[in-house]
Amino acid sequence: MNWVDHAIWWHTYPLGLAGAPIRDAQPAPAHGLQRLLPWLDHVIELGASGLLLGPIFASASHGYDTLDHFTIDPRLGDDADFDELVEQCRRRGLRILLDGVFSHVADQHPALLDALAEGPESEAAGLFDIDWETRAPRVWEGHGQLARLDHAGQPARELVASVMRHWLARGVDGWRLDAAYSVPVEFWSAVLPGVREEFPDAWFLGEVIHGDYPKFVAEAGVDSLTQYELWKAIWSSINDGNLYELDHAVQRHQGFLNHFTPNTFVGNHDVTRIATTLGPSGAVSALAVLLTLGGIPSIYYGDEYGFTGTKEERVGGDDAVRPELAVSPAEQGMPDHGPTVVDAHRALIALRRRHAWLVTATTEATELSNTRYAYRSSAADGSDHLDVVIDLGGTPPVTITGADGATLWRQSA
Repeated sequence: MNWVDHAIWWHTYPLGLAGAPIRDAQPAPAHGLQRLLPWLDHVIELGASGLLLGPIFASASHGYDTLDHFTIDPRLGDDADFDELVEQCRRRGLRILLDGVFSHVADQHPALLDALAEGPESEAAGLFDIDWETRAPRVWEGHGQLARLDHAGQPARELVASVMRHWLARGVDGWRLDAAYSVPVEFWSAVLPGVREEFPDAWFLGEVIHGDYPKFVAEAGVDSLTQYELWKAIWSSINDGNLYELDHAVQRHQGFLNHFTPNTFVGNHDVTRIATTLGPSGAVSALAVLLTLGGIPSIYYGDEYGFTGTKEERVGGDDAVRPELAVSPAEQGMPDHGPTVVDAHRALIALRRRHAWLVTATTEATELSNTRYAYRSSAADGSDHLDVVIDLGGTPPVTITGADGATLWRQSA
């Protein structure tokens, strides 16, 4: 196993976590990355092994509208703050994954403004996908403030490779490739090999929502993809009392594991909080499923406390799922159910770490009905297994048993 096989990510959205203004001007430079430092021991105590960071580079508002890939967002600090975060993570053995927004930039990106002002023969013009008849950049998925890079051209390839190398050399361990699905696979297959040659241990996670996952991995050359199929099936099967849906997704997930190891999750910065969808008990059941299936799991910050929040399709509709944290865990208030939920996270992550073979586990159903689902997750070499029973109408809702028949974890009713 390499380091990725042991990875359990604590996924954060730094601008939100630090309480940075998203749509209003920052009154003065801040040091938001420092807000992460008091939480690093919490990450260790939770059982996670790395930080999966949302955007940290200079941007116009929410971080996904980049202005400069080589500069820390002034709301989050500067190079010194970044170096301190890397050092503090290294002291604790925590890995760091950065969010690489390489499909688009802000429509106010300085190089884009230069290209539009100077015309198609300018030095900057080749970097962007511009309709020169209308002298307007082509936008990303209808968002007028997000301008696409020209992924067919060499300038964009050189920029992205340079950005990746720069921050890998500064101490990070890999990249989450935002909206990787919206970029031609030929772009990734051209960029990643050269970066890997210099940083062979780097890990590349592509954000892909649907489609042929194994085909994308093979053609793009990424290591992993976001497993949205499994995410959807976990919450909706519990919510709807239709565990046949979960079994179907688990079978497909098993097929994916034959080709690559997906990034699995029940919450992230783009979706309604799992405790809002399922309630605290349902959220714990979902976590138990997540951590007893193959994959490289991530825990979205605050989910371990049972945070709630609804994703809405409007300006500011992400705010509720990207909240500020207190300055330290000791000062963090939480819902009444918070202690129960955080205890479940610690216990289930500990179970996962004791059974590290789960990263590539083979899973098969042993019992299935609408409201009751039993499955066995086994080590690839057959040396160990866990038996999991989900009983949506029962007490307890979830039971996990070891190969010797002993109960390893039972969910409180």
